[in-house]
Amino acid sequence: MMEKWNIVEWFTYQQDSPLLFTQRYFWVFFALVLGGYSLVYKHTARRNLFLFAVSLFFYYKTSGFYFIILLFSTVVDFGIGWAIFKNKVRWQRQALVALSVVVNLFVLGYFKYAYFVADFLHDLTGIELEVINQFALLTNNAVGTNFVFDRILLPVGISFFTFQTISYSVDIYRGDVKPVKNIFDFGFYVSFFPQLVAGPIVRASEFIPQLYQPYALTKERAGLAVFWILNGLLKKLVLADYLAVQFIDRVFDNPQLYSGFETMSALFGYSMQVYADFSGYTDVAIGIAMLLGFTLPKNFNSPYKATSVAEFWRRWHLSLSTWLRDYLYIPLGGNRTGSMASYLIVFIFLVMIALVVDQPLLSVLLGVLFAGGYLLMRYSTTAERWVNTNINLMLTMVLGGLWHGSSWNFVTWGTLNGVGLVVYKNWKKISPWADKSRWYNRAIGLGITLVFITFTRAWFRSPTWDGAIQILAKIPNDFGWSTVGGVLAGNWKYFTVLILGYCIHWIPSVHKARLRKAVSTAPSWALFALALAATMVIYQILSAEVQPFIYFAF
Repeated sequence: MMEKWNIVEWFTYQQDSPLLFTQRYFWVFFALVLGGYSLVYKHTARRNLFLFAVSLFFYYKTSGFYFIILLFSTVVDFGIGWAIFKNKVRWQRQALVALSVVVNLFVLGYFKYAYFVADFLHDLTGIELEVINQFALLTNNAVGTNFVFDRILLPVGISFFTFQTISYSVDIYRGDVKPVKNIFDFGFYVSFFPQLVAGPIVRASEFIPQLYQPYALTKERAGLAVFWILNGLLKKLVLADYLAVQFIDRVFDNPQLYSGFETMSALFGYSMQVYADFSGYTDVAIGIAMLLGFTLPKNFNSPYKATSVAEFWRRWHLSLSTWLRDYLYIPLGGNRTGSMASYLIVFIFLVMIALVVDQPLLSVLLGVLFAGGYLLMRYSTTAERWVNTNINLMLTMVLGGLWHGSSWNFVTWGTLNGVGLVVYKNWKKISPWADKSRWYNRAIGLGITLVFITFTRAWFRSPTWDGAIQILAKIPNDFGWSTVGGVLAGNWKYFTVLILGYCIHWIPSVHKARLRKAVSTAPSWALFALALAATMVIYQILSAEVQPFIYFAF
């Protein structure tokens, strides 16, 4: 029987069916947006207002009444931005930037880290704190809604749009951009629907100038947009979701039932899944933005081609990596010097770890480490420079890990990547494989980097810290050599798709560029045939349950 079409559900928030790129409803929505856009695209003010309105609707369909949080951030930072621009007193400008940062991080912290803080305080004091969603309670009392208020739900995309609004205030302070002309233009920048809920993070200095440029879409650019959309959907539905459903989810849900070889295979599969899932989303976002006349920043550059941890982070989630570099790492002192903020954050983290773990020996070791580092810095300029550089690097990675989620899993994941960066920076000075002009040195570096990144993802994927340890312990303790043949034979489709995914990823960039060029310059009939073929493949995959985008959780 055909499912009954309910027009009310199309225009109201449905918690179980957010507006996703993988749903046919989204493409109906986008077709209607293009229809309305054709009436206003020649007039920049009307165009921006129209896209702001449809972006708010998109966010409402995805997060319900949490779109009010988006509006709150928009209003606050629009006002702060103009206040910074008009104010000529340096300390007052700095205070306004600080206000923007504090307000945005408070909103982010309240919704994302309330449980993390409550759990930490419970482990520390034994006091059971009840977390109440004051926003839901206030809305219920004000307008008679029935939102659940005894738990805090994370608004989709809050980590992304809060970073964008922070960049707006900072960029105005630095003189990199002038304030937007009106609040609707700023609202459009903050809420632009293709990248709103999972990035890429768009800086004000990159996007705001585009608000006032006339619409321009050449045939080649339209063809490139279609390529990115199809490429992203195929990554997500044909690669990421298939790997997850066929093997990865089963292993991570019950790791005790699987051998070390199977858990290792699931880890390498998850590395490909998270890349295909996230880069697939941003590919679609970039393509949709192109059709609307806007350019979003590149977010991935074949990260598994990296031959070092440092190179990996120059290729992975570029919009976040560069944001953390320019708005956190460099302000902390970068590779030049330390700062009081750096030392204070390190001290707080060490105290938190010592209190949570509750091991006297560890507390003593952490205290000795902190005191020893301090003494070295006091009496050695070389040691001071080394410590400062590595502290800032470690803090950036730890806080980057915490940005991804409010748990010790993500703190551990960020810390391990920070350690990897510090070790590489010092190892490369004496490494016998430093000469990357030799293919075998590149192969060794690529293999070590892929293995390291993949094994740190145990904490990224596992629901608990102990679960990550359990998965990793399986590999040396219960590898199951005798079962390898049976596992390969029983899951040959999974391994075929996984190997094919890595092989496609490792194709030289020059060949991928040629493919993009061929698609973008193809005649319309060929482009239509390609889109039809991709749609047919995707339609077959859609018979299975579509997985949510991984980065929606962040």
